[in-house]
Amino acid sequence: MSIKIITCKKSRIDKVDFQNLSFGKEFSDHIFITEFDGKNWVNKRIQPFEAIPLNITLSALHYGQSIFEGLKAFRDINNQIQIFRPKDNFIRMNKSANRMCMQEIPEDIFFSGLVELCKIDNKWISNIQGNSYYLRPLMFAIDDSFGVHASENYVFAIIGCAVGAYYSKNLKLKVETEFSRACIGGTGFAKTAGNYAASLLATKKANKEGYDQILWTDVIEHKYIEELGSSNIFLLYENKLITPNLRGTVLDGITRDSVIKLAITFGYSVEERVISIDEIIQLHTSNKLIEIFATGTAASVISIKELSYYGHSINLEIKENNLASKLKNKLEEIKLSKTDDIFNWNFHVKI
Repeated sequence: MSIKIITCKKSRIDKVDFQNLSFGKEFSDHIFITEFDGKNWVNKRIQPFEAIPLNITLSALHYGQSIFEGLKAFRDINNQIQIFRPKDNFIRMNKSANRMCMQEIPEDIFFSGLVELCKIDNKWISNIQGNSYYLRPLMFAIDDSFGVHASENYVFAIIGCAVGAYYSKNLKLKVETEFSRACIGGTGFAKTAGNYAASLLATKKANKEGYDQILWTDVIEHKYIEELGSSNIFLLYENKLITPNLRGTVLDGITRDSVIKLAITFGYSVEERVISIDEIIQLHTSNKLIEIFATGTAASVISIKELSYYGHSINLEIKENNLASKLKNKLEEIKLSKTDDIFNWNFHVKI
């Protein structure tokens, strides 16, 4: 594919402290960008990371047609660059596009954009433990007229960002029983901007009450768990690992799927099913609940130390060698080529 390359005049990398990276603030020097003109994807290019001109009437601002993905590239122990499970992000992004009545992204554009961005900004991909290069594919509608209908024109871009850990501690969760994020038949399974906007108020209130995140529940009874604001959730009891099934209200997380596959190789039984808060409380009071953890691209695998529901708190002891840490370590070993990639998850980028 022909991609025009426009390099920046001066890199900003010297201003970045790779020993103390936060999440989502250190954007690399370039972006990949292309537009859909109603018929074709045109003007494919790598250009400097900078503000782009947009019309105040563009339809994404008014009618919400905006979707994105999140995936990571790593520099492995051989100093080679590889992206973790990008094909799955490509598939999921087009599922989101279909649900939001948007133009699908061709596979060659998606992968060419990822590869060329990783190549040109490869110095931003650190080999420091805990660091990674977060990639954010994004598409939004750019029709510049009013009227509630699907846009004919779109921008697709990929942004790169040098990141550290998303969470620095085990999480304290509030089970959300007032607000709702998704319903069956809605857009809960799509990675669309509006879903995250719908989560902000409940999360802000929970943060003020001392919680790190919220755990969404079903829209009708608020008694069946779904997912966190930024992650999927798992519970372990006996030798069983359980997680809410995908009913159209839960994001089909790629780390979620990775954890399910790895847990089975560890000898655990995995169930995807409806899980009620009452069941969790019962498991805890009978001393059968071993651990709870969350999974996501940004979060990786993170333990839950407390779950609060209508004033009832479930407090869990976080053991040093628990399943969450074993899964996280195994995932990191695969991403960094420290162990065999038995599922062929890594996509190698040749510089």
